[in-house]
Amino acid sequence: MRKTENAPDTASGLRIAMILLGIAVTPVLLSSSSLGNQLSGSQLITVVALGGIILALLSAITICVGEKARLPTYGIVKYAFGEKGAVAINILMAVSLFGWIAVTANMFGHSVHDLLAQHGLELPAPLLVALGCCVFVASTAFGFAVLGKIAQVAVPVIALMLCYILYIALHGQAPVLESLSQMNTGVAVSTVVGTIIVLVATLPDFGSFVHNRKHALIAAAAAFLVAYPLLYWAGAMPSALSGQGSLLAAMAVFGAVLPAALLLIFACITGNAGNMFQGTLVVSTLLTRFPKWQITLALGVLSAVVGSMDIMAWFIPFLLFLGIATPPVAGIYIADFFLYRRNGYDAGVLTREPQIKLLTFVAWLLGSAAGFMTVKGMITLTTIPSVDSILVACVCYALLSRMQKR
Repeated sequence: MRKTENAPDTASGLRIAMILLGIAVTPVLLSSSSLGNQLSGSQLITVVALGGIILALLSAITICVGEKARLPTYGIVKYAFGEKGAVAINILMAVSLFGWIAVTANMFGHSVHDLLAQHGLELPAPLLVALGCCVFVASTAFGFAVLGKIAQVAVPVIALMLCYILYIALHGQAPVLESLSQMNTGVAVSTVVGTIIVLVATLPDFGSFVHNRKHALIAAAAAFLVAYPLLYWAGAMPSALSGQGSLLAAMAVFGAVLPAALLLIFACITGNAGNMFQGTLVVSTLLTRFPKWQITLALGVLSAVVGSMDIMAWFIPFLLFLGIATPPVAGIYIADFFLYRRNGYDAGVLTREPQIKLLTFVAWLLGSAAGFMTVKGMITLTTIPSVDSILVACVCYALLSRMQKR
C-alpha cells in the first residue's frame, strides 16, 4: 500500500476536484436541461442544494476508502466479493464505463458534425467520432498526471463558457412561459443525485491518488458540495427560462447556439478523458498481461467503432440499467471497510478467505432490486433509487457477512 502522506505521485484535493468536475460536466449538461424546464427558480435551488449535500456525504466516504486502501475500486471490491467473485463486478463496471465512453464519443461526433454543417462544411460523423476518440486516448494514455493537467486548463474554460451562456440566457428575450410542468421534489433530487452516482461509487479510483485524508475531504466538498450544485443550476437555468428540454434548444431561443455547441464539445473531451482513465483501470484488473497504454488504445478503437453505429436509442437505457446495479457495490465496500478494514487492506486476507463470497452477491442483488423497485414506484424508502440501493446493500452485507463469520 502506498503511503497516505504527500508522495510524489499523489495529487491535491483541488486537483482531484477539477478532474471530477471535468468528468461530471457532460452528464450534468444533458440532465440539468430536462430538469430545469420542470422546476421553478426557488425549487431548483432547493433541489440542487439537497442533491449536493447527499453526494458530498457519500463521496466523502467513498473517496476516503480509496485514500485508506490506496487501491482502485476494482481492487477494493475483491475484499468483499472474493478475489474471483470480484471479476463479475469488474466486468459489470467495465461494460458500463465502456458504454458511456462510446455514447459520449457518439455525442461528440454528432455535435461537431452539426456545428460544421451550420457553416457549410460536411464531414462524415463516423470520421469525427474517430477523431474524438483519438483526442480521448491522447488525454488518457500518459497517465493520471496528464489527466490532471488537462482538467486544470479545461474546467476553468468550461466554467467561463457556461457563465457566458448563463449571462445570455438571463439577459435575453424568451417567450413568457404560462406555467412549468412541475416535478416532484423527491424525483428531482433523485435526478440530481442519480446523474453522477456511478462516479461517486467509483471514487476510490481517485482517492488512491490523493495526498491524504484531509485532501480527500477537500476534493469531495469542493466537487460535490460547492461546484456540482452550481454547475447543475447553471446548466438548468437556460431551460428554466425558455421552457426547452435541452441546452442547444434553449440557447437557440436566445440566438446563441454556437457557444452552447462549443461547450458540449469541450465537455465531451474532458468527460471522456476521465471515463477512459477509469475504464483503463478496471480493464487492467481483468487483462493483467497488457500495459495500461495498450488497454487505453484498444478502448479508443472499440469506442470509435461502437460510437459510429446507430445504436444509441437502445444503448443508453441499457447503461441506465447498469447505473442502478453499480451503486450497491459502493454500499457493500463501505460496510466492508467500516466493519473489517479500518486498519487497512491486507492482501494476504484474499488468499485466506473464500474466492467467491456468495452472500455478498445476495446483498448486491437485494440492493439492486431495491433500486429497481424504487424506480418503478413499488417501494419508497428515501425516494432516491440509487441511495436506496446503497443503503439496502450496506445493511444486507453487514448482516450477512456477520452471519457468515459466525
